[in-house]
Amino acid sequence: MLIASLKKKENIAEYLLYMWQIEDLIRAYNLNIDLIRGEIIDRYDLPEEQKKQMQEWYESLIDMMRSEGVVEKGHLQLNKNIIIDLTDLHQALLKSSKQPQYGAAFFKTLPYIVELRGKSGENQVGEIETCFNALYGVLLLKLQKKEISEDTEKAIKQITSFLALLSEKYKQEKDGVLKL
Repeated sequence: MLIASLKKKENIAEYLLYMWQIEDLIRAYNLNIDLIRGEIIDRYDLPEEQKKQMQEWYESLIDMMRSEGVVEKGHLQLNKNIIIDLTDLHQALLKSSKQPQYGAAFFKTLPYIVELRGKSGENQVGEIETCFNALYGVLLLKLQKKEISEDTEKAIKQITSFLALLSEKYKQEKDGVLKL
């Protein structure tokens, strides 16, 4: 909970990837708060009040996952809303004559996005979500200690750089200093 709020303020891309991990973690524990309490929350050396807040946070996410029908797969609306916000900002940045470096970074990343979309057998998603799906997929591969090809590493490096720039612009927008 504390980690999530800090990430949300500092780096929206890290926050979103973290929240996707939390969704998968909750699924791994079958949306069972008792298991989450025993295996995750209780392992933190925190005062009981903070553990209670963590449990309430997990419980609220579990409730949302059930009510939104994302128990087995998919993302919570609060996470989808971030993709929507980032996509809107992305479009505004591309249209802005005051942000030429953003457009250059995007067009450097676009071939990788097109390639990923071509390989994707699922529903087509937007460019920004495609980038996040790629990063999350590689994160999962690394957690499973699976090998990542040189081409994939190159693509992920560029996508990471692009999303870092978008995250920076998002923070600037939230701080009221972004010039479009």
